[in-house]
Amino acid sequence: MEKPRLRFWQIWNMSFGFLGIQFGFALQNANVSRIFETLGADIGNIPILWIAAPVTGLIIQPIIGHMSDKTWNKLGRRRPFFLAGAILASLALIFMPNSPYLWVAAGMLWIMDASINISMEPFRAFVGDMLPAEQRTKGFAMQSFFIGTGAVVASALPYMLTNWFGIANTAPEGLIPPSVKYSFYLGAIAFLVTVIWTVISTKEYSPEELATFEKNEQKENESTSNHHEAILPSSRFLKIAPIWTITGILLSVLVYFFSLEAELYILTGGITFFGLILFFVGGLVQANKQKNGLVEVINDLLLMPKTMKQLAIVQFFSWFALFAMWIYTTAAVTSHIYGTSDTHSAIYNEGADWVGIMFAAYNGFAAIVAFLLPVLANYTNRRFTHVIALIAGAVGLISIYFVENPTMLLLPMLGVGLAWSSILSMPYAILTGSLPSHKMGTYMGIFNFFIVIPQIMAATILGFFVTKIAGNHAIYALLLGGVSFLIAAVMTLFVKDEDEKNI
Repeated sequence: MEKPRLRFWQIWNMSFGFLGIQFGFALQNANVSRIFETLGADIGNIPILWIAAPVTGLIIQPIIGHMSDKTWNKLGRRRPFFLAGAILASLALIFMPNSPYLWVAAGMLWIMDASINISMEPFRAFVGDMLPAEQRTKGFAMQSFFIGTGAVVASALPYMLTNWFGIANTAPEGLIPPSVKYSFYLGAIAFLVTVIWTVISTKEYSPEELATFEKNEQKENESTSNHHEAILPSSRFLKIAPIWTITGILLSVLVYFFSLEAELYILTGGITFFGLILFFVGGLVQANKQKNGLVEVINDLLLMPKTMKQLAIVQFFSWFALFAMWIYTTAAVTSHIYGTSDTHSAIYNEGADWVGIMFAAYNGFAAIVAFLLPVLANYTNRRFTHVIALIAGAVGLISIYFVENPTMLLLPMLGVGLAWSSILSMPYAILTGSLPSHKMGTYMGIFNFFIVIPQIMAATILGFFVTKIAGNHAIYALLLGGVSFLIAAVMTLFVKDEDEKNI
């Protein structure tokens, strides 16, 4: 028994919630740095304030993925998480622009990102659950379309509210402009309504049906059927635990000895903490507590399929580039193009609004090309399609350095949009073919480690890079992002796509 092919509108309905999710995500990406600067953050401290988002994701994503694999109730397997995340994220979107202090805004970013992740991660696994292999590229492309469409509107909302409806885009010192506040309120409504639509309109397969589908897929896919299900021996965890722990401690000592940026302790501390977790998991396995959720997640992390390991490298460099862009585009454009760093000036807020239009442009182009990428992939393959898209993204980010006219900044965003559309679809379409379906949520959560880890890297080293190496010129962070895109393109050439023989 094989999964039935779904009609266009069925795929549309099951992906529609991503429109609202992206409202929240795009408002966060385009406006949080602006909110931080308005509340008094120094340019060198902006990346560290973003650290709440990736740290939250690192914890939340595998937990939610694992829980959604094990869940089944009246709403289904993944849909309970869609709805819970939407409610929490909508509340966070309402409170975020009303933050009275910088530390409150940083805390709200933490809550908002965690809530978005609760909705978003099960959506990735949802495509793997519902669609046969030959439709997965189309399913993730549909998600890319909604992500792009939602982000166009959300990114441009402050600009539209100011220029079309006359809502002020400036405010007294320390206060968030009304245009930004109303944008977040509208985003909260969109998030909740679209997710509810998907919850109501889409019925999930029962656990029995999914088990039958998986048996059939295992027969066709040797890589998935040979996936090691047993828990590794405790010696495996205890053998590598000291390596991670000692490495983290030594790196922390180096940061202290050379008086490097304090933000680097987040990275070195994370390495040490992972080593300690491996010690703990090894102890649980020795005590025969192998059904512990933490044991299962760490075990699956160490047993990642080969394709997933290869894609992890691609994801790391792709998302490092994206986070460099999201964190520093506002500062880069306002200083390099508009010539000001005064967050209370009209020219700064004009430039910040234009960044919203730039983000709308790349997301709009991403939505347009979302359905063209599967066509190109059918004529070539998904890996080649992704390589072309990543190169276009690299050219787009690097070319911003050479632009003088703000209007011309829209052209580089086309290349970024092509890369963004592919990043949201091709890696996931390739990945699902290598995963056992009953662990789809867990592995999607683990896969997002390689989105979160580069964000932590960006948050810990970009501030140092911009202030100590680039002379406080944020534009160089975008150049670094372009180079990172190029590295991701090269690494994509080495990825093995298990589904190529089946589609």
